[in-house]
Amino acid sequence: MSLQNSYLESIKKQFLYYKTLGEKAMEQIEPEQLFIAVNEDTNSIAVIVKHLSGNMISRWTDFLTTDGEKEWRNRDGEFDSHLHGNDKDELMKLWDKGWNCFFTTINALTPDQLETIIYIRNEGHTVMEAISRQLAHYPYHIGQIVFYAKMLKKSDWDSLSIPKNKSNNYNADKFSKEKSIRNFTDDELDKLK
Repeated sequence: MSLQNSYLESIKKQFLYYKTLGEKAMEQIEPEQLFIAVNEDTNSIAVIVKHLSGNMISRWTDFLTTDGEKEWRNRDGEFDSHLHGNDKDELMKLWDKGWNCFFTTINALTPDQLETIIYIRNEGHTVMEAISRQLAHYPYHIGQIVFYAKMLKKSDWDSLSIPKNKSNNYNADKFSKEKSIRNFTDDELDKLK
């Protein structure tokens, strides 16, 4: 497998892992908790979801042919909690719409397109750089979702990674297996199912 093919396969798995992590965090809290902001300087989980979706739809629509910051995007509106309802089903549809746009584009990319120059706010990036930019951006916000959900959960938190005080068990299991070359998400996605 070429380096470019390997890169594309790896990033698809990583983005899927972070998408799933966000979903599993949101599933653990009450629907109304998705819309809680603790003060004026924080965003609710719903606002973060709307921002992620807005970013994905803007960045990944006509990805190779138009600027990633679309004229029709209302980025400031994504952060205005007064513009948002409080319906979990509608929020999750928006989440899926953003991710579907993203994965449709990523799945259509070919290795020879990774060096193609695209623009975000008139700044040129290779496709690979643009992907890497979002691989830092989306997990940043998903980490916020997970952290916020843990704070809001009214009962015990179901760990989404290595449970507290279980690192030794986790490592013992990993080291009991033969060495292999695989993506870290292969096992992690199975745990989140």
